[in-house]
Amino acid sequence: MEADQVLDLIKSRRSVRKYSGQPLDDGVLEQILEAGRWAPSGQNNQPWRFKVVSDAATQKQIAALTHYGKIVSNAAALICCFIHKPSMYHEVKDHQSIGACLQNMLLMAHGLSLGAVWLGEILKNAEPVRQVLGLGEDLELMAVLALGHPGPGAPKSSRLPLDDLVLG
Repeated sequence: MEADQVLDLIKSRRSVRKYSGQPLDDGVLEQILEAGRWAPSGQNNQPWRFKVVSDAATQKQIAALTHYGKIVSNAAALICCFIHKPSMYHEVKDHQSIGACLQNMLLMAHGLSLGAVWLGEILKNAEPVRQVLGLGEDLELMAVLALGHPGPGAPKSSRLPLDDLVLG
């Protein structure tokens, strides 16, 4: 893949919040998780852990914990991304690594012609989400990715000019 193709992929990725209802293949989910696994982390500590949720009953429970419940309920699958506290060595660097992990998964989903959105508002209920999933206290929710085949309507986006972002 050439550099301009990579940049085109990055520029064309959008947060997709509407899904067709078509299920996702397990192999596709594995590819997305594999992309997350290969994100950079300080000292290669790989502090991320993933919980895939694709059953409607659990999605409904998680949907009740966020303002974006409709997105969660309609997604073909969720990837709940946690930081594994015992693996951490530096809070800021580890949280930055989680961001890189999430971006890798979003780009892979886009590269597979899937739609995805990074949900952060749900963090206000991080503890109840962890409990719904039956996970231990050594895990802290960092985000939920909602995934699916895109529904109708192409999301639009814009960015500030580069000159406004680069400090002189």
